[in-house]
Amino acid sequence: MIITVIAAAVMELIDTSIVNVALSQMSGNLGATLEDTSWVITSYAIANVIIIPLTSFLVIKLGRRNYYIGSVIAFTFFSCMCGQATNIWMLIAFRFLQGIGGGALLSVSMAIVFELFPKEKQNIASALFGIGVFMGPTIGPTLGGYITEYYSWPWIFYINIPIGIVVTAICLALLTEPKIKQQAGAIDWMGIILLAIGIGSLQTVLERGETEDWFETRYIVWLTATAVIGILSFIWWELTTKSPVVNLQVLKSRNLSIAAILTFVSGIGMFSSVFLTPVFAQRLLNFTPTQTGLLLLPGAFLAILGLMVSARLLQRGVSPVVMIVIGMFLFALFSWQMSVLNLQASAANISIPLIWRGVGVAVVTVPLTTLAVSTLAAKDIPQGAALNNMMRQLGGSFGIALVNTYLAHRNALHRANLVTHLTTDNPIAMERLRAYTSYFTGKGLNAFDARANAVKLLDNNVSKQVNLLSFSDAYLVIGIIFLMALPLLLLVSRSKQQKAQVILSDH
Repeated sequence: MIITVIAAAVMELIDTSIVNVALSQMSGNLGATLEDTSWVITSYAIANVIIIPLTSFLVIKLGRRNYYIGSVIAFTFFSCMCGQATNIWMLIAFRFLQGIGGGALLSVSMAIVFELFPKEKQNIASALFGIGVFMGPTIGPTLGGYITEYYSWPWIFYINIPIGIVVTAICLALLTEPKIKQQAGAIDWMGIILLAIGIGSLQTVLERGETEDWFETRYIVWLTATAVIGILSFIWWELTTKSPVVNLQVLKSRNLSIAAILTFVSGIGMFSSVFLTPVFAQRLLNFTPTQTGLLLLPGAFLAILGLMVSARLLQRGVSPVVMIVIGMFLFALFSWQMSVLNLQASAANISIPLIWRGVGVAVVTVPLTTLAVSTLAAKDIPQGAALNNMMRQLGGSFGIALVNTYLAHRNALHRANLVTHLTTDNPIAMERLRAYTSYFTGKGLNAFDARANAVKLLDNNVSKQVNLLSFSDAYLVIGIIFLMALPLLLLVSRSKQQKAQVILSDH
């Protein structure tokens, strides 16, 4: 049973990273822009943000066994439907529904594992689950790259089907209700609706604003107003209702507020970097999906080691603030090294920065959770941890949207700057054009066709250089965001902190 529920959690986490190396193929196969294709990742994260706060209520209301098995079935069914999608918006819709099913798999799986171990062996349960959870994102990109290259992108979703069927069958036979049952309270439907409206509207504005010329487009104006009203209404409602879905009152803790902001920033970096790097490697450096997946593997395995070391250091009394600073500097180092790469970059040139990224993320993750709950009363720790996790998911979805918008903006700017140099007065440009024309003439083309192909090749080279400069800017901005967030740690409360259990599976 333990292996089964850990397998379900790993399946869900593999799906959060497996699609990243297939984005270029999805984009080409479904005739979509990269900006639209990024919604495949974003829609899953938003679904998680909506369903995770509901998990405790649904477990109590429907019964853990029914809710868990139902979630596995939904996740498996919509995985199949994702593979069947014939256009990008159908894929995004099914991906969102898959995220609704997957939202329960991690937290409920963790609860089941901890219940199956006696109290004196809870550390073993935590370690087993933590290793399993971090194995998912580790093997996801490599597995996705192999499947995409040697089969086709729908199979990154189809592989969930046999696992889902086996998990469902075993759970039907062996999974029981928890020994201690809780009473279901009222569900904050208004809070959920306002959160979905506010976040969904803001996400759309961030994703589509640059393409639609921002406030020159009427629906962007309306969605902006809807986002502002929705989010402000959500905050007001959660602060005044008796049973809030997200208890914002816990943000009175200064340490939790600081940790939540830093977790949001870490979410931006974690998700946007895993989105940027496969696209950068495949579209600009012509790496295959398999090669791209393998790039991420060393850093991911070292992240597991970093996770273990950070948990051990916290247990020995090392300040979480010190570890957060180290982790964020490592991530900033990754961003800077990626920003100075050129079109001749090798696999080693990318793998080394990705190691800093993996270790940085691992070193930051557990200390941020510890900092978040360090000054909370025992009764507020679950709400504080849940809010912190939600901020990471929100940071991830917003980060991808912001990176897409920034890439589009920098692309337009860099192209405008480079094209001004392609004139008859520029001897370097003219020499390059003559060389290309001579090359195509040597291939047997007539003078007119040779010249046309030379102009097209020159334009392609400009486009590649434009994309390289834009990606470099994006990486650099992510690193700057991390460094700008660090001064917040100076505000951390130095009062005696409450000891909190370190759970490796925080994600």
